[in-house]
Amino acid sequence: MKFGKEFSSQMVSEWQQAYMDYDFLKTLLKEIIRFKHRTNNSHPRGATKNDGGINRKMTLHRAFSGLVSTPGRQRRVSTHDVEKGIQLTKAKSTSSGPILVNATSSRGCETTFLMAAEAGGEYELVFFRRLDDEFNKVQKFYKEKVEEVMKEAVMLNKQMDALIAFRVKVENPDGWRWEERTVEITRLASDIATSAAALSASTPAGAKSIRKQEHMEAIEEGGSSRAGLMEDDEDDNGISVVSTGATDDVNTSRMRAARPAPIDVLDRVKINNTKETPRSTIKGVLQVSKQNELKFSRDNLMKVEERLRRAFIEFYQKLRLLKSYSFLNLLAFSKILKKYDKITSRDATKPYMKVVDSSYLGSSDEVMRLMERVEATFVKHFANANRAKGMNILRPKAKRERHRITFSTGFSAGCVFSLIVALAAIIRTRDLLQKEGQIDYMNTMFPLYSLFGFIVLHIIMYAANVYYWRRYRVNYSFIFGFKQGTELGYRQVLLVGFSIGVFALLCVLANLDMEANPKTKDYQAETELLPLFLLIALFIVLVLPFNFFYRSSRFFFLTCLFHCLAAPLYKVTLPDFFLGDQLTSQVQALRSIEFYICYYGWGDYRHRKNTCNKSSVYNTFFFIVAVIPYVSRFLQCLRRLFVEKNPEQGYNGIKYFLTIVAVCLRTAYSIQKGQVAWRVLAAIFSAIAAIFSTYWDFVHDWGLLNRTSKNRWLRDKLLIPQKKVYFIAMILNVLLRFAWIQTVLDFNFSFMHRQTMVAVVASLEIIRRGIWNFFRIENEHLNNVGKYRAFKSVPLPFNYDEDDDKDD
Repeated sequence: MKFGKEFSSQMVSEWQQAYMDYDFLKTLLKEIIRFKHRTNNSHPRGATKNDGGINRKMTLHRAFSGLVSTPGRQRRVSTHDVEKGIQLTKAKSTSSGPILVNATSSRGCETTFLMAAEAGGEYELVFFRRLDDEFNKVQKFYKEKVEEVMKEAVMLNKQMDALIAFRVKVENPDGWRWEERTVEITRLASDIATSAAALSASTPAGAKSIRKQEHMEAIEEGGSSRAGLMEDDEDDNGISVVSTGATDDVNTSRMRAARPAPIDVLDRVKINNTKETPRSTIKGVLQVSKQNELKFSRDNLMKVEERLRRAFIEFYQKLRLLKSYSFLNLLAFSKILKKYDKITSRDATKPYMKVVDSSYLGSSDEVMRLMERVEATFVKHFANANRAKGMNILRPKAKRERHRITFSTGFSAGCVFSLIVALAAIIRTRDLLQKEGQIDYMNTMFPLYSLFGFIVLHIIMYAANVYYWRRYRVNYSFIFGFKQGTELGYRQVLLVGFSIGVFALLCVLANLDMEANPKTKDYQAETELLPLFLLIALFIVLVLPFNFFYRSSRFFFLTCLFHCLAAPLYKVTLPDFFLGDQLTSQVQALRSIEFYICYYGWGDYRHRKNTCNKSSVYNTFFFIVAVIPYVSRFLQCLRRLFVEKNPEQGYNGIKYFLTIVAVCLRTAYSIQKGQVAWRVLAAIFSAIAAIFSTYWDFVHDWGLLNRTSKNRWLRDKLLIPQKKVYFIAMILNVLLRFAWIQTVLDFNFSFMHRQTMVAVVASLEIIRRGIWNFFRIENEHLNNVGKYRAFKSVPLPFNYDEDDDKDD
C-alpha cells in the first residue's frame, strides 16, 4: 500500500483537517515535475536556457516574501551568506544545502529557499511555504490537545485521591489509629518525592531510562495509597511543577504539609449524581434537592470505581490517538521531504527534519509519560495488579473478520434465496393462491409472517448502512457510543438478518405443506403455532443474559428501546432518538404484534379465522399501537426542548405531532371505508406532515439544501464524491414519503391482495428509513469533524468544593 493511502486510512477521522495535507503537497511536487519536463522539452541538450525562470521568480518573490529571513532583499544568497545566517541564528535556525529553516519565528516555522534564482524556483518556494503552513498547523493542534489532556490528568488525579480515600473509609469505617495514619502519610510523602525526583530528570535524553524505572517503583509500591497519575506539585494554575531536590528531607516535609492526609480529602468531596433515572427526572421536575453526601457503602464504592474506570479507559484512548497523531505526521513530513529530494536532487530532508524533530511535536514526551502513569495506575487500582488483564482492557485487540462469519453469512444468504425459490415453486405448482382458502390464508397467516419480513428488511438496510459508513470512514461506533470492540460489522449484521429469514421461511414452508385450504384433511391447528414459536424464540434469544450471540449489542438495543418507551423520563441521547426514528418506520410491524396477541389470545388460530377486526378493543389499540413510536419521539423532543433550551426541538416536536394526527386520520379512514370526511382530512394532514417532514429531513437531518454552499443545494463537506447520489437520495425520499397516498386513494391491483399491498407500502417506508440513516449519521459525523470531537465525555464520580467555587 502506498503511504498516502495508509496515511489516510490511519487518521482519526474527526481530526482529518488537522493532519498534514499530504495529498496537496504531492500535487505541488507534481507541478515541479511538470515544469522540469516542460523545460527539458523546450531546451534540447546543449542549448542554453533563457531567463524566463528567473523572471518568474522575481515576480513571485514579492508574493512569497514571508518565506525568507530578509523579505526586503531580492538577491541570490551566496555560500558566505548561508554561513553568516547560521552564525546569526544559532539555535534558532538550521541550514544545510538549499534551505534555511527558522524555527522560532513569531509565525511559527519559516523556511528560506536559497536556490530561488534557479529556473522553476518559484514552484519550490510555494512548496516550502505550504510545508511550513502544514507544520505550524499540526504543531499548534497537537499542543492544544496535549494541554487539554494535561488538565484532564490533573482532574483524574484528584478523582483517584478521593477514590482511594473512599476505599480506605469503606474498609476501615472506624478510622485509622494515629500511629497507622502517621506511617501512611510518611510513606506517601516518600513515594511522591521519589516520583518528583524521577520526573526532574526527564528532559535530558540520557536520563529517560532512570526516570521510567524510578517512576514505576514509586507507583507500583504496594503500600502507596495515592494514585500517582500526576505526582508533581502543582501551582495555582494546575500546571505541573517539578522539584529538583525532592529527595531532601526539607522537600519531603514541605510536601507533607502541602498534601492533605488521604482521609481528609473526603471533607471537600461530594458525589456527582450524573446517572439519569426516572426517579431523578421526577425529582428535578419537582425541584427536590439531590442528596450528594458521601455514603460509605460497598455499593457506592463499586459504582464510583466503575465510573472512574470508564474515565481512565477513555482518557487512555485519547492519549493513544494523540501518540498516533504525532507519529503519523512526523512520518508524513519525512516522506514528503524525501520525495522532494528525489525529484529535485537536493538535500532538504536533513535540515528540515532536524527542526521538526526538535519541535514540540517531535520532542515532547508528555503523552508518553502520561500513558505510562495511566497504565501503572489502572493496573494497580482497577486490575488487581494484574498487568496483562489491565492492558487487555486499556488496549483491546482489534476485531478481525473471521472466515467462519463470512462463510456463515454467505451460507445463510444462499439458504434464504433457495427457500424463496422453493416457496414460489410450491405456490405455483399446487396453485395455492387460486384455491378457496386463499383469502383466509392471506388475512391470517400473511400478517403473522410479514412481521419477520419487515425485521429482516430493516436489518439488511442497516447492514448496508454499516458497509457504506465504513467505506466512507464515518465513525458510527463513536457516534452511537458502542463499547469499543463490540460494534457489529456488516457481515455480522447480515448473518443475524439472514438467520431470522431462514427460520421464518422454513416455518412458511412447513405451514404451506399442510395446504392453505382448511377443507383438505391435512390441515391441523398445531401448524398455526409455528410463527408464534418463532417469535417467542427470537424474544428469548434477545433477552438472554448469557455471553453469546452478540450480548453487548443485544443489551445496548434493549437499553435504548426501554429509554424510548420510558420517554421523557431519561435523558435523550443520539442512540435513543435514532432508535425512536427506526420504530416510526415499523408501524406495520407493531400492528402485526398486536395481531399476534389477538389471533392467538382469542383462539382464532384453531379455526384459521380473523375476527379481530370486529372487536372495538382491537380497533382502539390499532390506533394506539400506530402512534406509540411518534408519541415517544414527541416526548423526547419536549425533553430536549426543556433541557437544552433549543427551539429547533420544539419545531421537531410539531413535526411528530402532525404525523400523529395524520396517522390517526388515515387509520380512521381505513376502518370507516367510504367516509368522505375522513378521506379529505387524512389527505390534508398527511400532505402537511409529509411536506414538513421532508423539509426537516433535507435541511436539519441531512444538512442539505444550502444555497450558499460551494456544492450548490448540498453542503460544503460531502463524503460521497458523486454529488448526484445526494440528489437521487432526496428524490427517493420525497417519493417514498408520499407512499401513504395509496392508503387514501385506495389503489387496488387485481394480482395483489390487500395485505400484500399493505406489506409493500410498509417495506417502502423501511427502505426510505435505511436511506435516511446513512445521510443522517454522515451529517452527524461531519459535525463532529468540524468541532474535532473524537472523544466521549465521561462524567466523573466526585465533585470537589473548589471546583464549584471556580464555576461560580
